[in-house]
Amino acid sequence: MSGILGIEGQNIKETDGSDINRIWVKHYDEGVRDKLEYPVMPAYRILDIAAEKYGDKVGIIFFGNQITYKQAKDASDKVAAFLLNLGLEKDDRVIFALPNTPHAGPIMAGILKVGGVIVQCNPLYTQREIKFLAEDSGAKVMFCMDMMYSSISPLLDDGTLETVITCSLQDFMIGATMPDAPEKRKGLYSWKNVMEAEKTDKRAEINPKEDIAMLQYTGGTTGFPKGVMLTHFNIVANAYQAANWDPKASPADVGIGMLPVFHSYGMTMMNVGVLVGATIIPIPDPRNYPMVLQAIKIFRVTTLAAVPTMYIGMLKLIEQNGYDLSSLRVCTSGAAPLPVEVKRRWEELTGKRITEGYGLSEASPVTHCNPLYGLNKAGSIGVPYPDTIAVVVDED
Repeated sequence: MSGILGIEGQNIKETDGSDINRIWVKHYDEGVRDKLEYPVMPAYRILDIAAEKYGDKVGIIFFGNQITYKQAKDASDKVAAFLLNLGLEKDDRVIFALPNTPHAGPIMAGILKVGGVIVQCNPLYTQREIKFLAEDSGAKVMFCMDMMYSSISPLLDDGTLETVITCSLQDFMIGATMPDAPEKRKGLYSWKNVMEAEKTDKRAEINPKEDIAMLQYTGGTTGFPKGVMLTHFNIVANAYQAANWDPKASPADVGIGMLPVFHSYGMTMMNVGVLVGATIIPIPDPRNYPMVLQAIKIFRVTTLAAVPTMYIGMLKLIEQNGYDLSSLRVCTSGAAPLPVEVKRRWEELTGKRITEGYGLSEASPVTHCNPLYGLNKAGSIGVPYPDTIAVVVDED
């Protein structure tokens, strides 16, 4: 018999969770609901709704350039139009290989609006790794940074890819001109070409609980990465769970976008920021810790989501130079175990506590977290998110 954990065995029973004593709920922060109502909608609606609610509010600040929610939504409609003009059809795969730049949200939403499936890809992957992702997923279209093009062009030559759209940091730099594609050839375009498209309000028909929105490749422990299939509803539900976890979240928040959006953790944190109408400061190179710490100070950042290695890197600079992090309200850590000593030292130097959580790509991804304002146990992943069931079993 297969139970809720997907484990087969005589002692595992099927359950809808109603008979499980969710004793962890008593540790939730005040204002955090233990059961939520989730909108059954396509994932791109997260951005569209934010544009409807917050319109001219600044949603992104990138090297001084302020981009409103309406501008981000309009850009996503141009991405959708461009892809439709290419002939992209529902369920076609599109590789997304970008660091944290203002392109990210509009590209992801635009792909989903035409019914495409986002194939997440690390921009630092080698040509061989990208070729594997393209062939395994069936993707023929790719968004990447222009600086990657030299390693991507052979994949256009051999037919692995049919279309490549290059993006540049200059696309969103004040006073800069959007560059053309690296060369003139069939199948190669630039972000400038995408923004020349007329906006479209055409939308593919989406079944949020059945249609795949994203393939999140994860290495696991063996062989080549495997593509985890996440539906539109998976992505929407986790964003709502994460937003609900912070009862103090509001449009006044400023989030630092240092978690890579090509990873499910970073993607979800981006969606949470958009969902609550916050302002996001994208950081293209998350290892540029001086830039991160300066941005926290200058923009009075209130929420910081990072991984342990990032906290370790920032700690070294804080110990040497000291930085004003007084604006921070929430610091969260995930993706790997947070060393207790790192947590202790960060809290000692900054006066801001780190809240550790846990997730996995298959769960899109966050499943557990310590309360942001209540009981915070060092070395613990915390308690299950709302509507999440955790069961401890043994081998017998």
